[in-house]
Amino acid sequence: MSNHFPLTLESSYLHNPSCRHLAFRRADGQHLHYLPGQFIQIHFEHEGRALRRSYSIATQLGHSTDVELAISYVDGGPATKLLASLEVGEQIEASGPYGRFVLNEADHNERYLLIATGTGVTPYRAMLPAIAERIAERGQRFALVFGARSEAELLYAQDFEAFAATHANFDFYPCFSRTPRAPAGVGDRTGYVQELLSELAPHAERDIAYLCGNPNMVDQAFEILKNAGLPIPHIRREKYISPK
Repeated sequence: MSNHFPLTLESSYLHNPSCRHLAFRRADGQHLHYLPGQFIQIHFEHEGRALRRSYSIATQLGHSTDVELAISYVDGGPATKLLASLEVGEQIEASGPYGRFVLNEADHNERYLLIATGTGVTPYRAMLPAIAERIAERGQRFALVFGARSEAELLYAQDFEAFAATHANFDFYPCFSRTPRAPAGVGDRTGYVQELLSELAPHAERDIAYLCGNPNMVDQAFEILKNAGLPIPHIRREKYISPK
């Protein structure tokens, strides 16, 4: 059951000028029980109004930190102002977990296509331990396609590249829409993530796809996958919209 709880900031750092990583611990001493891919909500007041914002949990199960988040900066956004100015030791109010953007135990497909842009990649970081189990126990394959404008926006790339290096059934494809990195990585591509889908040859009887991030990307990728024959229940979506 979802409930409210206090979070104390333990550490934070900038991924790049427009995105910050924050690590929290529950101040009430309880553990946050969640499924990788779920999100929490941050509750706060701004100009006399009670507001809440949703953020996917980036924490990998088994890590000592209770909640890790990746926060994209929204110009003029009250949540951005709150979280950007938060000091170590300060608290915020949260609730959750919420959401069904998770790996389903009932799935027996051969391959997962994990598609993301921006901070939409955070659920897949949280899924890495579960992905390792799926690979070891079921022999399933995973292809993570991550769209970014430049290397600076490639969040958690070291985590995914290290995982790909030790798990033969996991492929990582960074897609750069503006500035490719130099030297290029093993799976690097140029262009938009939607353009790589044809290279991966989606197959109706083999694949289940997860789409997370920019709404335009999610909508376009959904149409491509649907036209490739994937049943709609096998195209699981979560759109990231940044309210002010």
